[in-house]
Amino acid sequence: MTGTTVRVPAKVNLQLAVGPVRDDGYHDLLSVFHAVSLFDEVTALPADGLRVTCAAAPSAQVAIDQVPLDDGNLAARAARLLAARLGVAPHVALHISKAIPVAGGMAGGSADAAAALVACAELWDARLERADLLDLGADLGSDVPFSLFGGTAVGVGRGERLTAVPAAGTFHWVFATADGGLSTPAVYAECDRLRAALGERPAVPAASDALLAALAAGDARALGTALSNDLQPAALMLRPALRRTLDAGTAAGALGALVSGSGPTCAFLAESDGHAAELAAVLVQAGVARAAVRATGDVPGAEVVRTAPQTVGRTTLP
Repeated sequence: MTGTTVRVPAKVNLQLAVGPVRDDGYHDLLSVFHAVSLFDEVTALPADGLRVTCAAAPSAQVAIDQVPLDDGNLAARAARLLAARLGVAPHVALHISKAIPVAGGMAGGSADAAAALVACAELWDARLERADLLDLGADLGSDVPFSLFGGTAVGVGRGERLTAVPAAGTFHWVFATADGGLSTPAVYAECDRLRAALGERPAVPAASDALLAALAAGDARALGTALSNDLQPAALMLRPALRRTLDAGTAAGALGALVSGSGPTCAFLAESDGHAAELAAVLVQAGVARAAVRATGDVPGAEVVRTAPQTVGRTTLP
């Protein structure tokens, strides 16, 4: 059987500004997304039903026991959504090779959904435009379109309406992972609670001029000082130990440090590849991270990397 494998990157939010709650229950968001070289791969094979399997990628330190293998998996939902759009049966075996932290604030589930859309479209010869896939991705979740889009982009609305922004050169990152995940809805709820307690009334957010200028200039030092995440206070309230992680990276000379998305992964901007290696070693030795992985950005979004005979395990969805 011929399978299609799609590689898809993790993301870090260089700026995540959370505005007021909209009538549909979502928050108005402004996110500056940045795709980094930490990848999942999703392989799609012909099958007599919809099946999902998952394994850690070689050398990856990820806890795949938290990955659902039923319709709670966004990749499975992506396959069903695309099949319904095409008017075909969702008969596909999906295998996820995972290196992006699970429930870590780096859009791992959304990345897998994006990869499944591309892989199934290729497998089923859908001949869809990328704009069609972006629309389907937006139906699946706020971060899915960016996993297709890649590079660096400003997202507005729920984060799904994207505009590419220039990013010169290469930025070097260290991501400190934690044991267990953080629920994104719980972090947003805590953000709302903290704001209500302080009497804050958030405005519709806007992109940081300083951050966009730093990206365009390829200025890592300026970018480090411009990083921001409105969800960070809520994530720290729910997981106070993350403060130690951020402090350890800052003390080790990180140019910038922040909780990635809704957490609990913490992101650190380094001066160079060598500095990133030093930062990663310090974080692990200090005992403030489950693992510390290095990556660079930005990188492309979901793309086909292999169409060839493949074999995958079989786990039947209900």
